[in-house]
Amino acid sequence: MLTRSVSEGMLAPRLLFLTPRVAEGPSPMELQHSIGKSVVCEGVGLHTGAAVTMTLHPAPADRGVMFRVGAERRRVPVRPESLVNGHYATTLGRNGVQIQTVEHFLAAVRGLAIDNLLVELDGPELPAMDGSAAPFVALLYAAGRAAQPARRRPALSVVETIRVGDEARWVQISPSPDLRISYTLDLDHPAVGVQAASIVLTEERFVRELASARTYGFLKDLELLRQQGLALGGSLENAVVVGQERILNGTLRFRDEFVRHKILDVIGDLALLGRPVVGHVVARNAGHALNHQLVREIARRAYRWEANLDHAPSHPRLGRRQEAPARSRAAAR
Repeated sequence: MLTRSVSEGMLAPRLLFLTPRVAEGPSPMELQHSIGKSVVCEGVGLHTGAAVTMTLHPAPADRGVMFRVGAERRRVPVRPESLVNGHYATTLGRNGVQIQTVEHFLAAVRGLAIDNLLVELDGPELPAMDGSAAPFVALLYAAGRAAQPARRRPALSVVETIRVGDEARWVQISPSPDLRISYTLDLDHPAVGVQAASIVLTEERFVRELASARTYGFLKDLELLRQQGLALGGSLENAVVVGQERILNGTLRFRDEFVRHKILDVIGDLALLGRPVVGHVVARNAGHALNHQLVREIARRAYRWEANLDHAPSHPRLGRRQEAPARSRAAAR
């Protein structure tokens, strides 16, 4: 059964999914999850302007998030190796196809802790919807969440600081007991200025404080972007449009909506790792290209972190290896 319409009212803090009871063994949130039924939405791509239909289907355990694109149904897995471009959006590609602007949708998937999902698209870009992750959250709520008979992989715990960028624009991640994202946005514009926010990611905080923060663009850049084949589907309905002195399309959803959206983008880009990440992300004026550099470096080092643990009988921080908590298994140096 397909659900064809999703309203923003469905986003309200309805944080319980359709999760089967588990009488014994792992708790429900230690299990992998997919969605309970297929759902569909339609829209236009923010950059291509192309009409697109996106259908979400349940996927078996251990499959991760997979896109299936076009009549040839070519598959593009969500993982660092699929990254193609970070120019104004996150673009994935494989098998001769590319998919643009996946970050808002992937942020919703990660924010709601969905592990396995098949995403069918009949176009080259995800629908922009209203420029935020809120409609995707509503779509996932409409589908429900279903526990699966397989344990989640342990979260990837960062054990050393990784930093990319320069003095003006950078992003780093350091060890932390939770996923915290601290972001400073410093734009020389009267409608933006300096905005800073820090948040420990939970499902409730994602839904309440981040999901509805919209992407934004400056009117002065629009012509150049369109000459580059970008923002062809951009409108006052799917982005915050910033004029010379003020916002041109109504009021902001949050006083600091711009920096909240940047945090949303970070969550979506980190989702490319295919598993939850535990660490403190600190960023200043970073964008998708720097986020992607960070993701690739985390993925590269993760193999060493986990290989070291697999070959070590004990660890000075964790004690005996078999006693290490599940989430910390990736945390040994």
